[in-house]
Amino acid sequence: MTAYKSLILAGALALAPFVNAAEDTSSQMMSEAPADAKVYIISPKDGDTVGKTFKVQFGLSGMGVAPAGVDKKNTGHHHLLIDVDSMPDMTKPLPSNEHVVHFGGGQTETELTLPPGKHTLQLVMGNYLHIPFKNPVVSKKITVNVE
Repeated sequence: MTAYKSLILAGALALAPFVNAAEDTSSQMMSEAPADAKVYIISPKDGDTVGKTFKVQFGLSGMGVAPAGVDKKNTGHHHLLIDVDSMPDMTKPLPSNEHVVHFGGGQTETELTLPPGKHTLQLVMGNYLHIPFKNPVVSKKITVNVE
């Protein structure tokens, strides 16, 4: 083995404990939601036809809403998944993009503007670090038709 390959191997072995520690930390940051917690979309209803801009109201029972960064037991905040086919990694902070919208201020409704066509909406509760709960609190996915 060349000195260069030995150096790379030694570096990789030296970093291995830190990679595992980072993975362990992420799982340790996950919170437990109350067993009866439920999140749901109040409006629109599944199958509704809506205008290009419409209001989405979030519902929650069995736990409370708190802004991101506030570590208070039995609370979390909403994340709205728009046109997401498969769930994001539920052991890490949810990404923030055009398909995963964060409501870290504790908001319980929003106004969306979407292009015409069929779209899906789904809510996921995240803890103070935007990480879904160990026992995920996820709404039913609904479909809306945008005119």
